[in-house]
Amino acid sequence: MILFEKIRWKNFLSTGNQYSEIELDSFSTTLIVGTNGAGKSTVLDALTFSLFNKPFRKISKSQLINTVNEKDCRVEVEFSIAETEWKVIRSIKPNTFEIHRNGICMNQFSNVNDQQKWLEQNVLKMNYKSFTQIVILGSSAFVPFMQLTATNRREVIEDLLDIKIFSSMNSIIKDKIRELKDEVRTLELKKESLNDKVNMQKNFMDELQQRHNTRIDDNQKKIAKLFSETDNYVAENETLENDVFDLTKSQESLTGAPEKLRELGNLKGKISSKVSTITKEHKFFTEHTVCPTCEQGIDEQFRINKIDDAQNKAKELQSGYKELEKAIKEEEERERQFIQLSKEITQLTHGISKNNTRISGCQRQVRDLESEIQGLTSQLANKNTEHEKLASFKESLKTTYSELSTRKDTVNYYNFSYGLLKDGGVKSKIIKKYLPLINQQVNRYLQMMDFYINFTLDEEFNETVQSPIHEDFSYASFSEGEKMRIDLALLFTWREVARMKNSVNTNLLVMDEVFDSSLDGFGTEEFLKIIRFVIKDANVFVISHKTGMDDRFDSVVRFEKLKGFSRMAPSS
Repeated sequence: MILFEKIRWKNFLSTGNQYSEIELDSFSTTLIVGTNGAGKSTVLDALTFSLFNKPFRKISKSQLINTVNEKDCRVEVEFSIAETEWKVIRSIKPNTFEIHRNGICMNQFSNVNDQQKWLEQNVLKMNYKSFTQIVILGSSAFVPFMQLTATNRREVIEDLLDIKIFSSMNSIIKDKIRELKDEVRTLELKKESLNDKVNMQKNFMDELQQRHNTRIDDNQKKIAKLFSETDNYVAENETLENDVFDLTKSQESLTGAPEKLRELGNLKGKISSKVSTITKEHKFFTEHTVCPTCEQGIDEQFRINKIDDAQNKAKELQSGYKELEKAIKEEEERERQFIQLSKEITQLTHGISKNNTRISGCQRQVRDLESEIQGLTSQLANKNTEHEKLASFKESLKTTYSELSTRKDTVNYYNFSYGLLKDGGVKSKIIKKYLPLINQQVNRYLQMMDFYINFTLDEEFNETVQSPIHEDFSYASFSEGEKMRIDLALLFTWREVARMKNSVNTNLLVMDEVFDSSLDGFGTEEFLKIIRFVIKDANVFVISHKTGMDDRFDSVVRFEKLKGFSRMAPSS
């Protein structure tokens, strides 16, 4: 239970720089009176401003500052919950918002809105709408429960029955469902990606094996072809080598021709020289009978003998010369044949060398192909890297399936919880359980105010009215005085329910100009009886400008205006 103890303010609305202070827990009933504009309703704005950072009336925060002093607008409210003393201080110019717990100022939030939210959710356990339905009944800015929207009606009831936690849980679960669905979508995409990677890796490995096998087959065919070519070259070389051997054998019989030709040439030169000498001698003895040197006559017989001797020698030399020329021709032929055989041998040897080069090339290609086959075979036999990649993808896929299954199970669980926590779920059952009590209490208070109708609310908080003299009536069908009785009955009912639930139970009840608006004299009497004898454990404050009711209250607080400033009048 929230036990409000004291509220004080200064430079607030028409109040001056001196604190106005009201003890909130001293008397069961207190009448606050004063003329219009004296400031008697200021306590309403001070309460809502200090607790919720907004005035009760529809005015802006800037209008709360006293227009004369224009600074140091300050409101302090003190209350206790169980054994904990709380004090909330709020001011404008300078702007402050302090929450004191057992005399110690708590750490300030970085964001004022977060601090306000913490105060409402963790300390007050109610928001502005609930506060104005349970604690305050005003004539100007007050919106009766029956005039609230369906959403706001539900908020008030949820605060009363302390089931707003289900709405908070529902909101949290809704956020979690959204986050989980995002995670599920991400995992679905990841699963598809990993499936693609696994399939691609399998296809790659199959293609790699097929490509390697095809390459190995092609290389083996190339090796077989190269071996065949090598065999052909070897066979061809064997034939060429046999031909070379035969030609070499033939050439051996023709060796020495150049040396023989040189000898015969020298011999031919000598014969030619002798022929030349004999010719000259024959010519000399033929043409001369006298020696040209000594001018002596040459013996005729001697001359004839010389001529005959020269002719005989010439014939011998001529015969030898012919034989020499024949021998030279034979040797030249032998040399020609030798050279021809050498050319043929060279050509055959070149062919053998060319074939050997081809054989070496084939053998090199065979080695390269065999090395490639060995490498491809080794890769096929030991594809550890690719297998590891595939295993890694499969493991990631398995993990993703597991995470996806877990997330989907959690989503289903949260969806089930979300359904339970929606308005038609657990909250509806709790509200349905309390509806008979709520309707019973409303009609009880209506009867106390001599208003005999059967007023009931359904699960959607729509009213049904049954009256002996009216049919098909609704809240809007009644007069303002009758509506006021219903509003008061609902207010008292909400307080009774809050007291029973101890959710937003409080000692404070403030009603502004209840007597001055729609209640007639008889209704006023019944209302006074209720607040004096029926409303228990409450400090009731009634604000009115009517006179003549002082003796009906335990305490009277008067407000007056002096020199333009509102103040509490001194006790008389």
